[in-house]
Formats: sequence, C-alpha cells, structure tokens
Amino acid sequence: MIVGIPKEVKNKENRVACTPAGVRMLTSAGHTVRVEAGAGVGSGYADAQYAAVGAQIVPTAADAWGAEMVVKVKEPVPAEYSYLRPGLLLFTYLHLAADRALTQALLERQVTGIAYETVQVGRRLPLLEPMSEIAGRMSTVVGAYFLSKAQGGTGVLLGGVPGVLPGKVLVIGGGTAGVNAGRMATGLGAEVMILEVDLEKMRFLHSTVHTLFSNEQNLIEELPTVDLLIGAVLVPGARAPRLITRAMLREMRPGSVFVDIAIDQGGCAETSRPTTHDAPTYVEEGIIHYCVTNMPGAYARTATQALTNVTLPYALKLADLGLDEALRRMPELPSGVNTWQGRVTYAHVAEAHNLPHTPLPAELIGLHHEC
Repeated sequence: MIVGIPKEVKNKENRVACTPAGVRMLTSAGHTVRVEAGAGVGSGYADAQYAAVGAQIVPTAADAWGAEMVVKVKEPVPAEYSYLRPGLLLFTYLHLAADRALTQALLERQVTGIAYETVQVGRRLPLLEPMSEIAGRMSTVVGAYFLSKAQGGTGVLLGGVPGVLPGKVLVIGGGTAGVNAGRMATGLGAEVMILEVDLEKMRFLHSTVHTLFSNEQNLIEELPTVDLLIGAVLVPGARAPRLITRAMLREMRPGSVFVDIAIDQGGCAETSRPTTHDAPTYVEEGIIHYCVTNMPGAYARTATQALTNVTLPYALKLADLGLDEALRRMPELPSGVNTWQGRVTYAHVAEAHNLPHTPLPAELIGLHHEC
C-alpha cells in the first residue's frame, strides 16, 4: 500500500504522524511511504532520517495526500479539504462531534475516516491515552504558569512554601487526562481534588488525591476556593458536556485559571472557545481560560514517539490487509470508523450534527461491535 505522511499545518502543530523507526517497519513490510519534506522537523526528525529507512521524501502536501492511506496527527483543516477524495483512507484524530464542516467535507468526498480517539478496547481508548497523559500533565504545568501575577493570575504558587498553604487544584473527570493532571499537581505540592462519577475510579484515586462525587452542587460549592480548574471530561466520540456555566465561573476568584482539556471535543464550559499556541489564553468573567485544541503539540518529540507507539500496529494492519480485512480481523477497529462511503458510521457524531447514523455493514465486522 502507498502510505502518505503529510506535514501538519495546524497552528504550532509540531508533531508528525510517525517516527523514522515506525516508517522503517512500514517499508520493511513492503509498503511505499511518502513523507512530505519537513514533516518531522518540529519533532526533531530530519528528512534524511526518513530517507535512510526507505521513505520517499516528496516536495508537496499534494504528493503525500495522494497516497492510498494518509496517516496524520490532527484533523484536516479547511486548507486541506481539497486533498480529500473518494476512496481515501484517513487515519488520524478527527474529533468530528465538534466539527460539522469537516464532517460534511468527509461525507461529501466519501472519505473513510478512522479516528484515533474512538478506537475502543473494552472501556479503554488506547490511541487516545498517550495524548491524554501528556495533556493532563501539561494542564497542571500551564495552569501553574498562568497563575503567576506576571501572566495576570492571582499570584498563587501551587506548591506553597513552609508556613503558607498550597494552591488548590480541582479536576473534573477521573479518566486518563484527569488522573495525570492530578498526579502532576500532587507532585508540585498542591491540594488536589478530582470530581468523578465512577465510584471504582474514586476508590483507586483516593489514596493519592481527594475525591468528590461529580454533581452540580458539589462543583458550585468548591469553585470559590479553587486556584486552578481543569476540565478533563470525556464522552468517547461525543461532544463534551457543558458542565461549567458562566455563573459558576463568577464565583471563582478573579485571576484564577481554567484549563479546558476537553476543548477538542467542544469544551466543557459555557465560556470555552478554541485557542492556539500563539494566543493560548483569554479572560472571561475574570478567569484566565486556556483552551488550546492541540496541547500535546507543544511537546512534540515526546508526543510523536508516544503516538507512534500506539498507532503504528493499526497502520501496519491496515496497510497489510486493506480496510475491509483489517476491520474483520481487529474487533476494536470498527469503532474507529466515523465516516464511510458518504455515511456517518459513528452514532455520537451523527447525534451531534443531527445526521443519519448508518452502522458499518455486518460483513465488515468480524465480531459484533457497537459503533
């Protein structure tokens, strides 16, 4: 199969879809890999490193996008829509529930879109987990930075010092991102509380952080004492629920910080709107909002390696077997298919945009899998 790896064009997106080591595995299996010139530079990988393992270095994005399967990091932006075409297999993060324009583009051009974030094994999302780990840890780091008075924050040092109480961090959601945010904040010496609805998760977390059942009343009562609020809510493939209202934010101290990790799925606050690494924050109701939609792109080297570790086995199977046979042999893969032959095949995406939901044909699914 011909596999294309274009350079990411989203703002300050320095990740690349595959390391040279991963490309070596694809070329060793007999596949042709086209890497757009400069695609790996932001992650510290030169074109020569890809060429050395058998990749074709192509000069334009169109050359990379002309492959049978395109492997990316982030969803196509409008400038890339012209590369979408019938029969293209696109393997990347898509986050379609928060992006109607991209959903329509994929449908109109009959692209098979497989979203990393909806490939599901039991209750796990194995292709999302490493980026959630990075975003969770990063949320505490950037939150602590923007709390400084020099950045417009309250001037609270999360870890405190002897004789001074530490800052308080409230994390909404005890999934992968929330757990990593909490661990990082605990490591800094902050007082940490995670709001969660799953009692088993709370039992697991209780030995390291405070936990509280997540409901509106508990959230309202906690917010006035919080220095850093982290939104780490996730419903796989669906638009993030809006749990934080404008009125709730008014109860926080001016200069407090809110980091919305869920922004790539639409955000979990009424006041959330996407930002970029160039202009990462804005102020609403006196609260500093950090809502960057590609947070792990800031730590591109680590993120690229972590992403390749989990996505490459799937990319290899798709290249080796083709889409249909890979779907039959890998029971978790059908849950990743969001669009297919001009139809929405993932229920939460259809619901988000009020579009018809058409499940994949039974003959393409080796084992029964609800997607």
